Amino acid sequence: MLLDARDATAIEQAAQRLARGGLVGLPTETVYGLAADAENATAVRAIFEAKGRPADHPLIVHVAPDAPRQAIDAFASAVPAFAERLIAAFWPGPLTLILPRRADVAAVAAGGQNSVGLRCPAHPVAQAVLRAAAAQGVRGVAAPSANRFGRVSPTTAAHVAEEFAALGDDALLILDGGACAVGIESAIVDCTRGHPVLLRPGVLTPAQLEAAAGEPVWGRDIGGAAPRASGTLESHYAPRAKVRLMDAKQLRAAMQVLGNDAKHIALYTRTPIEAARGTPRRRMPDDAAATAQELFAVLRELDATGVRLIWVETPPEGPEWDGVRDRLNRAAA
Repeated sequence: MLLDARDATAIEQAAQRLARGGLVGLPTETVYGLAADAENATAVRAIFEAKGRPADHPLIVHVAPDAPRQAIDAFASAVPAFAERLIAAFWPGPLTLILPRRADVAAVAAGGQNSVGLRCPAHPVAQAVLRAAAAQGVRGVAAPSANRFGRVSPTTAAHVAEEFAALGDDALLILDGGACAVGIESAIVDCTRGHPVLLRPGVLTPAQLEAAAGEPVWGRDIGGAAPRASGTLESHYAPRAKVRLMDAKQLRAAMQVLGNDAKHIALYTRTPIEAARGTPRRRMPDDAAATAQELFAVLRELDATGVRLIWVETPPEGPEWDGVRDRLNRAAA
């Protein structure tokens, strides 16, 4: 069932469905999520089943913005000082924090780990639903991206409906809140090891995170046992077509060699590349934020043309491109 999120009754219907243990397709500023009451084990298992996601791969719990500290304390047993500073700087927004989990809550959503990922989304529809659900006793909502596991994340309600058409209208309520403004998933910072560790890049750069945290943000390759986190598998965000990253010189050479035989290839490039007439192609923006916003929608659009290969120009260097580069590398893995 697809509902216009501008309708106040749709918000209330979504909150009631969450309180009853149902699933909701929920817009956030990053991507659309497949949401359920984080403390309802049966509802959370339905997320894993619908996505085809391994049960030990944890979900991010979304909390309402009105009393984030109260919601944090409902799920986390401790919050380091640097995490408090990150919350003050970036919540609501595209930042997930991995914190020690209270032993008695959200074990299924956390994939059985002793940590839990928490985020306060900035999207007004997500906030309205979280507030309405909280009024009905739902303290947090588990909401991984609303797509089949490992596939391209959804940034419109239509993407969600396409992904889960087999579930039927009665199984999933989808709120249409328009296209997502950020377009890639939140940055994830592990706060369980005494210092901030960036597990997944997003639109927030390491420099921004460090400035807010008041101390260096470490990379995930520092060693030691990092908690599992959403979207960190080597292969992820993948369309049906095979994605390959190349620089402009490689792309030009490959297209010249193939000529008219390149009919099963689509292009997503910043640099003008000569290609056979009819080749599906989109121009990549020169701006990292604009590329992030459209990235998943473009991959879905090119994939829908039926090509076997999607050739993508390698993103520029620079921390502002880290989130886009991360998603494309995983799509190509």
